[in-house]
Formats: sequence, structure tokens, C-alpha cells
Amino acid sequence: MSTLTCGFIGLGLIGGSIAKAIRRAVPDAHMMAYDVNETSLRLAVEERVIDERCPSIDASFSGCDYIFLCAPVSHNAENLSVLKEWLSPHTILTDVGSVKTNIHRQVEALGLEHQFIGGHPMTGSERFGYPNSQAALLENAYYILTPTGSVPEDMKNRYHDLVASLGAIPLVLSCEEHDYVTAAISHLPHIIAASLVNLVRESDSREGVMKMVAAGGFKDITRIASSSPDMWQQICLTNTENISKLLRDYIKSLTDILVCLDYRAENALYDFFNTARNYRESFISAPNGPLKAEYVFTVDIEDKPGAISAIASLLALHNVSIKNIGINHNREFAEGALRIEFYDSRALEEAIEIMTEHGYRLHTKK
Repeated sequence: MSTLTCGFIGLGLIGGSIAKAIRRAVPDAHMMAYDVNETSLRLAVEERVIDERCPSIDASFSGCDYIFLCAPVSHNAENLSVLKEWLSPHTILTDVGSVKTNIHRQVEALGLEHQFIGGHPMTGSERFGYPNSQAALLENAYYILTPTGSVPEDMKNRYHDLVASLGAIPLVLSCEEHDYVTAAISHLPHIIAASLVNLVRESDSREGVMKMVAAGGFKDITRIASSSPDMWQQICLTNTENISKLLRDYIKSLTDILVCLDYRAENALYDFFNTARNYRESFISAPNGPLKAEYVFTVDIEDKPGAISAIASLLALHNVSIKNIGINHNREFAEGALRIEFYDSRALEEAIEIMTEHGYRLHTKK
């Protein structure tokens, strides 16, 4: 069997994460990359993720089994035009953009639809760039595939199997359905997060009290506002119609809840929060849902040396493994100051029993 050869045009957060995942899944794969950021390329070679640094989009890519377009979406048309000269008809051409209709149109205009399968890993981070990439970013994440109608079945199957081998979950959609779905669950939330941050910025006092006391809830729902402004500018300019429609729907829902507030409509307000809570909880119980069950509690601890190590030692003494442990820097939702996460429900139950017997006060998620 011949060595798998993969080419990357652009090697940022997502491109780098895919490259690292392929390196982990297929250690002997030959990997090459072109990026305008020489520092990223040098680091990728030093880490032995990439074997070959390409100075440009040239004949080096002609022998690739896969080519991943991972540059900003605004550069896709130009990169595709240059790549076409060197592209083998046997290469699976794909991208990683979160908007699909535009790239499909560009591919069709260039006559490359017989080998293009759009790709979008539904994962990411508020941090960006190759240094923040990691193979684990793809694990258990949906990886949406948007093949054209002209792609042979064997190509679809090959790409599907590759994605699955990286630990991701392949999901096939049309490019139109993809863009509407991502506008709702990804693009609009970023706009909302950014607008909330800007609202606080504009409403805060000269002393910055809102910024100072911003706690868990606000930080949780606005974390994604720290993402790359360049990327989100381009997303808004390429998926404009879908985002605009959903934003109008969202504005209407805000207007409706404003009326409920002004009229102090108790039942309507309760239904608003209860419906949202029930639907969000269904994300956790659904197979392969976006929110995985957490086995976690917070615990009150005294502010003195050794308090954290005493808890860790107590659980270790009873052979209870801790998955993650961290300090709660605010007490917005619970009095506890230490958050401890476990691998499964059995470990959680054992830890609760042990900690309670030793006089600790716990706060578990309802």
C-alpha cells in the first residue's frame, strides 16, 4: 500500500490540528504544507508534524491523496486557481471553512467539482494559530462533509473513513443545509457574544465596576468573543443571508421577551426559561450530543496551605481518580471554591460519599 500523502494550504489552528491528528492516526503519512507564516511552518517541521515546507503552491502538491484548503476563506478563490494547474484528478480536494456555499460555487466555476468534498470540523478555540493546534481538538467532534453531486462514491467513502480514523464523527450535509445550520449554532452566537461584551463596555462606569465583577455566567457565554476578528468578519461577509435571517428572528424573540418583562408576565417568563432549560438538557441526553455529561461537584475549602492537597490525598487514598481539578475564582453559582471533575458517575458517587463522611460541604449540579 502506498504512503498516504496530505498537503495543507494554510496551517493555522484547524489545519494544524488536522495535520497533527493525521500524524497520530497514520504515523508514516507524508505531510507537506504551504503557509505565508514561515514561523508556523518551521514549528510544524520541528515538531515532525510536517515533512516538507513548500515555498509556494506548485508541483509539490501534484502527488497528494488529500489537499486541505485551510487559509482564510477570502483567499480560497485565488489559491484554487493556482492549485488547479498542479492538481491530480485522483486527489480529494477539501477545505475547512465554516461557510460552504461560496467555496462550492468557486469549485464549480473552475471545473473541480468531480473531486471536491467540503469539510468543516465543528470544533475550535478562542485561541488561533498553529501554536494552539492539537490533535485532540477533533476528538468526538462532528466533522461535516459536503460532497458535490459529481464526486465518486469511493472518494466519499475514503474521506469518510479518514475523518473517522481521526476520532471525529463524520456527518454528510448539503452545502446549503450546512450554512443554515452553522449560522444558527455557530455564527449567530459569536455575534451575540461580541454584542454583549460591547454592551457592557459601553454601559460600564468610569471605574469599570461591571468589568471587575464579571463572573461565571457572563464569562461563559462571552468566551467566544475572544476569537479572531478577521475570521469572523469574513464569515459574516460570506454567510450573510443566513445570518441575517436568523438575527432578525432573534431580534424578534428579544422583542417578545422585552414585552414580557415590561408587563411582568410571570407565566410567560417562566415558560421562556423553562423551555430553554429543557431543550438544552436534551443536548446532553441525546446520542453524540454536543454537550457531554459532566461528573463534577464544587466543595468548600478553607483558605489555608494544604487544603487542596488534603482533598486530593483523601480521594487518592480511596482509589478515586480525579479527571480535572480547579479553583473557582468566583462564587456566583455556589459557595464552593474548588471544582473537581471525575471520569464517570461511579467515581463521582464514591467521592461524594467519602467527602461527606469527612465533613466537607459539597455542591453538586442539578
